[in-house]
Amino acid sequence: MKKLFARLVIGAVFAAAAVSAQAGQTLDRVMEKKAMVVATNSGWPPQSYLDDNNEMVGFDIDVSREIAKRLGVEVSFETPDWQTLTGGRWQGRYDLGVGSVTPTKARAQVIDFVGIYYYSPYVFVVHKDSEAKTVTDLNGKVIGVETGTTSEDYINRKLEIDAPGLPPIEYKIEPGEVRTFADSMLPFDDLRLGNGVRLDAVIAPEQTALNAIKNGYPLKVLEGEYAFKEPLVVIAEKGDAEWTAKVGGIIADMKKDGTLGKLTTKWYGKDYAAD
Repeated sequence: MKKLFARLVIGAVFAAAAVSAQAGQTLDRVMEKKAMVVATNSGWPPQSYLDDNNEMVGFDIDVSREIAKRLGVEVSFETPDWQTLTGGRWQGRYDLGVGSVTPTKARAQVIDFVGIYYYSPYVFVVHKDSEAKTVTDLNGKVIGVETGTTSEDYINRKLEIDAPGLPPIEYKIEPGEVRTFADSMLPFDDLRLGNGVRLDAVIAPEQTALNAIKNGYPLKVLEGEYAFKEPLVVIAEKGDAEWTAKVGGIIADMKKDGTLGKLTTKWYGKDYAAD
């Protein structure tokens, strides 16, 4: 029994040493290379997308560049699929994820939440010819959502946002059918075809919906009818507290000095960064 106990103690010491060896690993790598790799999206305007020159632009891109500037490093972008971005176990492929990610209890198991950098109300979007006036008018209808997102969790009544102080989620709709899409703009592409042609409504971030309308999509938002309001976080690989604290401090400074408010206003038309 004593030998077993001794072996357990030695094992614990080595395990602790291994964990300690990992501490600060990302920060050391980024500062040594003077370069940071950010995982984000390539087709989610105005958050992040490829412009006509095939260059990454958008709110999340500007945020990433500002974080890199304050770290004193260069930044490059990778665009994995959503499940990979939010699934953790990056194995050094990415240093940060800046993709307007909602902190959920499931994601907290596999990634670290570095800091809240803005908020997004989710809205109900219908075709401009729709006669729907309230959310109850959408009961029994065909609703479109992007798969792997909080809008899908919401419509399936499984949404668990992992952030303090938020009011409980109120489920306001009983869909007749839910259709999922692999990209944030694909539900809008179906909805724009006409009222009830493929979809009756889409649940999406207000910023994305207003941007689609701005770009000529014949849609409208049901006024005064938020599905829910969610915080959005920068994410990192689990287990590197030093890196998380370093970038978290930068995000806090960007919020305090008004940078995040200015960037949300630039891309969305109003300040979504205020707590």
